[in-house]
Amino acid sequence: MVSEIHKKHQHLIKDIIAGCEETTTGIIRLKAMERDDALKYPMIAVNDNKTKHLLDNFYGTGQSTLDGILRATNILFAGKNLVVCGYGSCGKGVALRAKGMGSNVIVTEVDPFRALQAALDGFRVMPIKEAAKIGDIFVTVTGNKNVIDTEHIKLMKDGIILANSGHFDAEININELKKIAKSRRVRPFLDEYSINSKRVYICGEGRLVNLAAAEGHPSEVMSTSFCGQALACEYAVKNKGKLPISVIQIPEEIDNNIASLQLEAMQIKIDTLTKEQKIYLESWQEGT
Repeated sequence: MVSEIHKKHQHLIKDIIAGCEETTTGIIRLKAMERDDALKYPMIAVNDNKTKHLLDNFYGTGQSTLDGILRATNILFAGKNLVVCGYGSCGKGVALRAKGMGSNVIVTEVDPFRALQAALDGFRVMPIKEAAKIGDIFVTVTGNKNVIDTEHIKLMKDGIILANSGHFDAEININELKKIAKSRRVRPFLDEYSINSKRVYICGEGRLVNLAAAEGHPSEVMSTSFCGQALACEYAVKNKGKLPISVIQIPEEIDNNIASLQLEAMQIKIDTLTKEQKIYLESWQEGT
């Protein structure tokens, strides 16, 4: 919508106070617009809230992705080699939950630090061409395109399962796969592609599997995301004309307030700092 407004409906821009963006891939696009001086009004990066990407992406995507694959295939995760392509917040959530269900998790990455994190979290890390030869289930959560391409699929063994939970139906190169394989619908949300004598199964047509084959994130985790959207809108209105034309974050106190509201809804109480403790944390004259 932001792109459409900027490219085709620029007459609307003068009346727009700000916008809010909740997705990782959306933030990537907005930052690209900012770098190119193409952005014409403030955009609040709701996705960058701790109560969004560290909850929704991690807990929500982790659970709902496996839910979608289960509904599409009814496969047993235990004992399978599950390859997670991408180790951002979504990838971390998928990997942890797959590990909890008994899978042998393998991570592929292009980012050195995230690859290091995956290794230190106890997962095997390797290039996709190596993982393709040993994986049983593949999940893409990168926000990029052609992460699993036909050259990788040709290396895979018979009966592998592919699912996408990170982006549009572009992470698995289905368009090229269709040129070299015959397909048929074998059950709801699951298509079989035959390449000579090898079978490849794709969940939810390569679209977001947690939405295409399941029900998305549980409401408990979406509540913090949508609360962030609502409070970001309020923040934008209250600061009309004062926000820079860039990709910005809401103040940390608003993010913390969202967490407090969720704790209250869950009937969980926490401690508060004493006056002495606050002074100690804020002072340089005491402590080391």
